[in-house]
Amino acid sequence: MPIPGNLLSATTESVDPNTSGWVSKLNCTLLKGTGGRNGDGCLVVKSAAAGEMQARTVSSYPVTAGTTYQTFADAAGVVPERIGIRWLSATSTEISITWSLTTLAASSNWHRVGVAGMAPAGATQAQVLLSSTPAAGLVNQYWENVYLGLPIRTVGNLFAFGTESAEVDASGWTAEVNAGVSRQVPVAAWAVDNYLAGGHTIAVTATGAGNAAAVSTDRPAVTLGTDYLAYAYLNPPTLLADCWIELRYYDANGNQISATRSTLVSPMPGSGWYRQRASAIAPSNAATCGVAAGVNGASGGQVLRLEGVVVAVAPIVQAGTILPYADGSFEQGVAGWTRPSGVAVIGRSTPWGQVAFDGSYSLSITSATATASVVRSGRFAAPGGAGTSYRAQILATLGAGSWTVNVKVRWYDASNGDLGTTGGTSYTFPGASWYAMSTDASVPANATQGAIELTVTAGATNSAMYVDTAALWLAVPLTAVTVVEESASITLTLRELAVGQSISVYREGLDGIRTLVRGPLGLLDRTRITSDLMIIEDYEAPLGVPVLYRIELWPDGATTPGTRSSDTLTIPAGDLNLAWLKDPGNPQRNMRVMISKAPDWQRPIEQAVYRVKGRRNAVTHSDVRGGLEGDLAVWTRSDDERKALHWLLDSGNVLLWQAVPGMGIDDMYVSVALVPEARVGGTAMELWRAWTLPLTQSDMPITTGLSGSAGRTWQDILAEFDTWGDLLPTYATWEDVLLDRRLG
Repeated sequence: MPIPGNLLSATTESVDPNTSGWVSKLNCTLLKGTGGRNGDGCLVVKSAAAGEMQARTVSSYPVTAGTTYQTFADAAGVVPERIGIRWLSATSTEISITWSLTTLAASSNWHRVGVAGMAPAGATQAQVLLSSTPAAGLVNQYWENVYLGLPIRTVGNLFAFGTESAEVDASGWTAEVNAGVSRQVPVAAWAVDNYLAGGHTIAVTATGAGNAAAVSTDRPAVTLGTDYLAYAYLNPPTLLADCWIELRYYDANGNQISATRSTLVSPMPGSGWYRQRASAIAPSNAATCGVAAGVNGASGGQVLRLEGVVVAVAPIVQAGTILPYADGSFEQGVAGWTRPSGVAVIGRSTPWGQVAFDGSYSLSITSATATASVVRSGRFAAPGGAGTSYRAQILATLGAGSWTVNVKVRWYDASNGDLGTTGGTSYTFPGASWYAMSTDASVPANATQGAIELTVTAGATNSAMYVDTAALWLAVPLTAVTVVEESASITLTLRELAVGQSISVYREGLDGIRTLVRGPLGLLDRTRITSDLMIIEDYEAPLGVPVLYRIELWPDGATTPGTRSSDTLTIPAGDLNLAWLKDPGNPQRNMRVMISKAPDWQRPIEQAVYRVKGRRNAVTHSDVRGGLEGDLAVWTRSDDERKALHWLLDSGNVLLWQAVPGMGIDDMYVSVALVPEARVGGTAMELWRAWTLPLTQSDMPITTGLSGSAGRTWQDILAEFDTWGDLLPTYATWEDVLLDRRLG
């Protein structure tokens, strides 16, 4: 699959089916090899003689001076390599080259190299350069999966690209104690589609024996009371090295007010890359945040490397849960969980990655005796009050022995007074998989806080079990629908979905006919579920007609789906003089127009008529008759409506025309040809315009997805741009900002 945003063609990127995107620049010949991961092909760069050899892209790609660009590739061979961006002027004259550092060692396994840099003044084009320096002729170096484009960064990261990645420089980091900070390009094998990983890493080198640490210089703003998660890949110097990452908060004066540390416990052999996470809620006096990383008890010269450093709003373990991320995920410890009674011992699982459903750690519960113990989470505010119900759920797996687990909720009043428990459902482990264990608990009078309580009874000595993704949330309907009259749409909310299953969503009318509903990637037909909460906005539901939704949930390998259905509801038809014109993929452009005259339809047909000598009647060969064609006359009544209609028509996309029922027109997908816009008379200041829209009936778009920000927020804009003025040369419209469609 092509790398998103790549300026290089698919052939140049993957070297499939040939090497036509590449040419020798220095001391080499090029061949097509096999064994690539982004397709089977790869580029073989063979040295002609000892010394540096270089290959470059045949094409030059447009760039904008002052904008940062990134390149990366996967490489393999018997000598270290580097990659560069060659900046060219409008006359294809070389201005300069931004080179990566050379890889620390050679490797015959695929590994990542990359670099990023700002296009210099005068640069209008760029090429990718691949370089290595063998000591003899006829030495092969292998390349594939090549990217050139704008920097690829983590959506939602509060840090700028220069702090998340070391591809530009190391200026986002500074030594804090007993350390030097630099960049290195170690041999690191990342997944072929892990485009967030580059070649350079931040290297924290202990200058002497003792604790060593570095801290980010980037201090993004935070929102009080928000739960944030910091994470990074750590590459420890040794298996037993005591490495850690911290999420820190600072006040408005830059004073550190808190630090939450998460310590890595490396698995064998301890030389890999391990994503370590730390989370904390921003305290009341927090203004900014930062990340630190280090090694306790380091030897002089030991190096801790960092890659992919992110601070973002903590993910929600379960939609609506009142437990913070730390208490539901156990990534940095047991958080607020305690063992009020019994002999069980609780702790974070160890080492990294040994037992976890989500992330890298879980809550470990062990019991030396076959007895019962109570394990309880911290207590958290539980809005809703008496008469409502909460659902508590854990995911658990068996480690050793046997267990019975009873799940309930313990309640507290505003003064932390214990109000006892409600709910209570018991489970055993039928096997070694992860099992969801839940209970529904009614909220007693005066309760304002709740905690998950587990009564775990070991059935044998030295029993062990693990808990992950703990959640406690207000129980609400699994399926809900709401009409949004101002946009003539229906919002469908689906809760407690099983991540990893597939989903199909149908809209069903009173006639029983089902139509697939549109999602971000096209029609929702066995689409992979990536979150337990899905909110679907259906802008193509008919006006004035009762509809409901049928949902099919497909576990992997299932031949029969689980099903849900919604209530029936109707979008009000509205004024019969108005009709909706909608862009199925861009609902932000949808609008209502006033109808002047409905089309007089034609249905064209391709025919060939043959008149045979001596016969009265001709012989006619016909294709099938086409769909409806005709001119729809509409008015716009203001400058805003006129501009909105231009905006809707600009893309040339297939549109949906919806009229009020009873007008003799069914909902219809149409393409629009040449559009006249005429004044209706009167003075030059008259705002009304008469439009003629030549319509041709079309099929419903199948692969068109609903456009959206894909998780991007204003924080992503702040992380990439210093001022509003910096947006102007990058985006043409606010819609382009929303959809991250950049100029060039």
